[in-house]
Amino acid sequence: MSIFDNQHFCDIAIIGGGPVGAALALALRDSGLQVTLLEARPAESAVADPRALAISYGSRLILARLGVWDAINKITPIRTIHISQKNSFGRTVLRAQELNVPELGYVLPYHLLQQQLQIALQASQIKMLRGAVVSQLQGDTKGVTITYQHAGKTDTLNTQLAVVADGGKLLEATHPPHIHDYGQSAIIAHITCTQPQLTTAFERFTAQGPVALLPFGDGYELVWTVAQDDVQTMLDWDNATFLAQLQQHFGDRVGDFLSVGTRTHFPLRLKRAPQCTIPHTVLLGNAAQTLHPVAGQGFNLGLRDVWELAQTIQRSVDENASTVNLDTTNLGSPAMLADFQKSRKLDRDAGIRFTDGLVRLFSNDLVLLSSGRAAAFSVLDNLPNVKKFVAKRMMFGSNG
Repeated sequence: MSIFDNQHFCDIAIIGGGPVGAALALALRDSGLQVTLLEARPAESAVADPRALAISYGSRLILARLGVWDAINKITPIRTIHISQKNSFGRTVLRAQELNVPELGYVLPYHLLQQQLQIALQASQIKMLRGAVVSQLQGDTKGVTITYQHAGKTDTLNTQLAVVADGGKLLEATHPPHIHDYGQSAIIAHITCTQPQLTTAFERFTAQGPVALLPFGDGYELVWTVAQDDVQTMLDWDNATFLAQLQQHFGDRVGDFLSVGTRTHFPLRLKRAPQCTIPHTVLLGNAAQTLHPVAGQGFNLGLRDVWELAQTIQRSVDENASTVNLDTTNLGSPAMLADFQKSRKLDRDAGIRFTDGLVRLFSNDLVLLSSGRAAAFSVLDNLPNVKKFVAKRMMFGSNG
């Protein structure tokens, strides 16, 4: 017997119940379509996740449309972004008030966002199956058959559109991604200091890579880019040594660093999936692209993927629909998927070029480049229209 009461079919199956997959399910909850969300992890995993997320003002608007923003009760706004280069006079400052928006972005706990998305899903008619590990996708001209394991048993689900939002692990063997390894890792930790500017984010470029301080609670979330070979040594430092080294590396713009929480790390790579050749299948979020965290574009790009896919799906089923029934003939069709890819190409490509270009341009200590970068920062700070253009792209993407 199927876990879906003998209903082995749905219009749309979303594989991956993280923020991107959950957001898509919520965006489709009033579409009239049968949507099933398959998530491999147990519910407790989100609660235990210590990460903080940096999201843009544009992402806030999407989350508000999904009905979850107001329920998140631990949010630190970013109203100013201070961008500088170590050992250089160059700097530029982006301010929300100059763009007529209340904030440029926000920092919030990953687990609280995930929690509110799950609460909203539970209040909807979306079917969600936790502990369902998908092992195979087989597509043809009619749709996709999904094979998964749940509670020790193997089952299948047929769907007209399979959305892979699991981070990309499912298809890596059959659709290996294009990967550029930066040879770097990001060390993540919560820090406190003597002179916090708690609505200002700092992005400081150094020869070893960028250092970001994101205002959060009583201090900052630190994202320190380091050479891969140095990671373990830095993780092994005692707290006093770590803070002293950070002080020397970042400077005293926020005063003296006082404390550091648990340190974690992850390797930094640019990963982009090839064009998916499985019929009736689309990739979202990190399954489609994983970016360097500089400028904090990864999750925001994924959320824009979600919103555009939901609009594309709605157009495809409304186009020939009667006043009584939706027409799902075009759901997952090559034409529908091409429409979605076309709508996202500019924003995806620009996001990848922007973050990759920043890393390649600034992660070196070449003298000629250093003076040119410093001059560019100073020029940018004195060109309001150009600053607005850059800030709008950071908040809303290239289609914004």
